[in-house]
Parts: sequence; C-alpha cells; structure tokens
Amino acid sequence: MIRRNSVYRLVIFIVIIVLCLASLAACDGPSGTAEPQDRIVLGFAQLGDESEWRSSSSADIISAASQADIQLMFENAQQKQANQIKAIRSFILKRVDVIAFSPIVEEGWDNVLLEAKAADIPVILVDRYIQTDEKDLYCAFIGSDFKWEGEQAGLWIMKKFLDDEGPVRVAEISGTENSSPTIGRYDGLREAFGDGSKFEIVISVPGDFMRSKGRECMEQILEETPDIDVLYAHNDDMAMGAIEIMEENGIKPGEDIVIVSVDAQRSGLNALKQGKINCLVECSPYVGTNLMNLTLKVSNGETFPKTTFTREQVYTETDDFDTLPVRPYG
Repeated sequence: MIRRNSVYRLVIFIVIIVLCLASLAACDGPSGTAEPQDRIVLGFAQLGDESEWRSSSSADIISAASQADIQLMFENAQQKQANQIKAIRSFILKRVDVIAFSPIVEEGWDNVLLEAKAADIPVILVDRYIQTDEKDLYCAFIGSDFKWEGEQAGLWIMKKFLDDEGPVRVAEISGTENSSPTIGRYDGLREAFGDGSKFEIVISVPGDFMRSKGRECMEQILEETPDIDVLYAHNDDMAMGAIEIMEENGIKPGEDIVIVSVDAQRSGLNALKQGKINCLVECSPYVGTNLMNLTLKVSNGETFPKTTFTREQVYTETDDFDTLPVRPYG
C-alpha cells in the first residue's frame, strides 16, 4: 500500500513538471521571445476639429484602426502647426512604425520630417499636401483632388448661368490661407471660368473652414459687396454660417443668392434638400480604410501607390434626393 502511494505521488509529480514545461513553451515563441510580435503602431496628428468634415475624418480613422487591429496614437493639434510638429516629434521619440498627419498649412515641415526620415519612420500625408524642396520626406498621399473640386464648382456655376448675359458676380469664402484645399479650390474655380468671362469674383474672404468664421465672412460680404449672384464656399460649415446671416438679413439662400459648397457632409446635404444650397461638390473624409491598408503595406515593405485620390462626385438641386448618400458621422 505504501509502495502504491509512492508510485502515485511520483506520477503526479511528473505530470505537474510536464504541464509546467508545456506552459513555458507556450509562453516562448520559436525564437525564445517572451511575447508575440507587437501590433503595428500608427501615429496620427490630426490638425483639429474645426468642422463637421474634420470630425468625420477623425471618427473614420479611429474606427478603421480598430477594425484593422492597428495601434493608433491620435493627437489633435487644435488648428496649430506648432502642436502638430510637437506631436510628430513625440511619435518619433516613441518609435512608432508609421507617422501620418493632415498638415494645417503647406509650408514649414522640412525640419521635423527630416527628423522622421533620419529615424527611418515613413510618413503618409492625409487630406493635404506640403511644399518642400527636400526629397522623400513623405512616402504617400491619400486625399482629394482639390483643384478638381474647384473646377467642378466653376463648371456648375457656368451651366447654371448659361443663358444669363452677365456679369455674374461671385463671392468666395475660402478656407485656411496657404492650405492645400484652399489653394486647389481657389485655383480650380478661376481656371474653370477662364479669362475674360462674364463671371466676376468680386470678393474672396478667408474663413478657416469654420462655421463661426463663415458668419463673419458673410457679414463682411454683405457690407462691402451686397449685390452678388453666387456664394462659393470652400466647405459646408462656412456655407451654413453664411446661410444663417443671409436669413437674419431677409435673404433667401438658394433663391436670392445661389450657393455652391464643397464637402457634401450631413449639414450640406440637408441644406441641399431644403433648397438652401444649390450645388455640393463632394470632398470625402472617409479615408480610414485606405490609410490602414497603406500603413500595413508600408510597414510590411510591400509596393504601394504614391498618390491615392478618394472617389467623389457632384450633387445638385436637380438630383433625386432619395439617392443622396447617408453620412455615418456628423
């Protein structure tokens, strides 16, 4: 009996040792490391939350990172370039795998991006371009063709006033000065109109893509050049702010003044349905999935496109409103 108990104890002891060894083997990979390889880390420096568009962009990127199982370090720069540069330097110190950001303006990025290049961290531009004489400071761009957007706005205005002898007086509320969407939408409109046309841009006021600034700009327009036929706004938020001022001054938006806006987000689409906006040129903020796919390709050393433009279209007052897109954010 004593001998049998001793055998049982020995068997139990051996089983425990085997289980412990198996547990240790499960913890160590083939190379003996304590943990499996970490997830890819993406550092993203958003320029702010100045508009419905920007908030939708941020929400889409955060959601896409979660679905792709990419660890996202997200920083909001609150419309300050210095804050974006600080965030990028923080990502460099933390040795993230990829850095992405939406530059608030085009110039002033060389120093910090040279630091990222020296650290061998690839950089992706999202939504906006930069101006630089340095080579290879960023590996790819994802976003919109802003000049195309401005051209589409101009072409629609020309079609709308085709039978009008003119002159057709156009007021413009532009975005943040020296930012790529402002430059593209500004130039695109003028190229569509061409030289010597009946379309006259009588005033252009920067509104920083903000609804409150859209109100201020419209007040200035009505004070300085009240006799306008068209308002061209570089985004929906500024258009909505301008519409508020028009209505406060007894002006019927979409009737007394034709309104063309860029974005086609939820507020803009609702205003189109209400007849307060006549034309929307789409600028899609939904780049999250493309950004995560590109981040994976860059991190894994795969080939990838240098430029990826989002698909966009134009929505007008003559469309079937039942076919307009439904926005997931906003």
